[in-house]
Formats: sequence, structure tokens, C-alpha cells
Amino acid sequence: MNGKTVVITGATSGIGNVAAETLAKMGARIVVVARDRSRGNATVARLSSIAPGVAHSLYFADFLHLSEVKRVAAEIAHREPPIDVLINNAGALFSTRQTTGDGLERTFALNHMAYFVLTEGLRGRLLAAGDARIINTASEAHRNATLDFDDLQSTKGYGGRKAYGRSKLCNILFTRELARRLRGTGVTANCLHPGFVATRFGDQSGGLISSLIGLAKFFAIAPEKGAETIVYLATSRDVAEITGQYFYKCRLTTPARSAQDDRSALVLWQRSAALAGFPA
Repeated sequence: MNGKTVVITGATSGIGNVAAETLAKMGARIVVVARDRSRGNATVARLSSIAPGVAHSLYFADFLHLSEVKRVAAEIAHREPPIDVLINNAGALFSTRQTTGDGLERTFALNHMAYFVLTEGLRGRLLAAGDARIINTASEAHRNATLDFDDLQSTKGYGGRKAYGRSKLCNILFTRELARRLRGTGVTANCLHPGFVATRFGDQSGGLISSLIGLAKFFAIAPEKGAETIVYLATSRDVAEITGQYFYKCRLTTPARSAQDDRSALVLWQRSAALAGFPA
């Protein structure tokens, strides 16, 4: 990883933080995209202490807003060298349904649309690297999920876990269609389930969900274990030619049938592009 540039979201805590530090120790230059300024500054300071002399970068954006994601993508694309690895890792679960200024349900906006918009905004920098890798953090929560393309914003029967599962299904379908569109360019796209990890995830979900997740964390794995598959996908020669796949515990894993539907992957891409104002 010496001399390679890695862009990562959700790196100020949890598995994203562990992945960023591990990759920095391996010689990578880390570009952190954060929402919270104090945690972002602390993260980059820690990375600088781990890898002195490497000019790690820090950008700020609220990924609940498409305009913010577009802005930060444009800033990174303008200022940074070719990107060798993009890790879309930021995400959350919300117990109540609320919409963003773009009119998007928050879970869909943060967990899916932010991945979609940031990746499209950095596509040129990824292609410039020649053999770049895109890594999307998904989840086994997708297995009981289905997408209603007439109600992607969950206006009917909203539930926090249900919306989260749908967003993770979106991550896998997005990865599948992205890999198809990038085939032959040298850029690969894969996704993963990190396991149920004891992190800040769920702490701010609100309601009963936060309490239940808090109790469940007594049985969760450590962030160091959860980050292993992210690091593996970012660095291993074993996956250099693999694209469009889903991994768990550093192994190729078969997702639910709904996550293998090429038609759904295409329709999701088209709907996402329309919401973002991009060509389909």
C-alpha cells in the first residue's frame, strides 16, 4: 500500500477507524471524509502519529444531503491524486422516519445515495489509478429485505430495521451494477458484511432500537475483527481480479437471491441517478 491513496467515509470511529489506521500502518495515504469536525481532526492526528511524514487529508460533509456529497466529491476530485481505493463505509439506522432537505428518507439517503453520489463523483480519479478498488460496507441485514421501487422512501409502514435492511440490499445491488459498468476498466467493486460489531452504530438511532442494539453489543465482535474484510478487499492480491461480489470473513459469500437480481440492480441505478440528477 506504499504510496497509494485511500478515500474512506465513516473513518472517525468503529470499523472505518480501524481500517484507516491499519491501512496507514501499511503505508497508504488516507483521505478521511467526516461529518464531525472534532472527531475528524482527531482521526487525522492519530493517522499522522501512526505514519509520520505522510500527508493524510481531511474533508467535511454531511452525507444526509446530496449537495454536500457532490461538493465534497468535487473537492476531492480536484485536489487529490488518482484514488487507488474508495471505501464507502458511513451509515446509520434511524428508529423514526424523517426526510432530508432533498425529500429522501434518511436511511436511504445516507446508506445508499451517499455511496452512489460519492462514487460517481470520484469515478474519474478512480479510473486514473488504473487498477483501483471500490469497497462498499453492506450487511447480512439485507437477507430479509425487498425493494419496492414505487416506495423507495419507505412512506408505507416504516420501521427502522426494515429501512436499514433495504438500504443494505441497495448496497449490494449497487455494487453489482457498478461492477458491470466498470468491467474492463481495471477498477473493481465489491461489498462486504463486517459482522455485528461493537461500535457507535445504533447509539443515536433513538427509541427502543438504541436500547436493543446496546444490549446486543455485549455479544458483538471487536471493531478490529469487523475491519478485517475491509482491509482484505483493499489490499489482497487474491481479489485483484474479482468484482461485483459479496464477502464475509474475507471469503466470497453468496448474498440473498434478491441481491443477485440484475434487473433490480439496473432499475435501482436508474432511479438513483434520477434522484441525484445524473445521467442513467
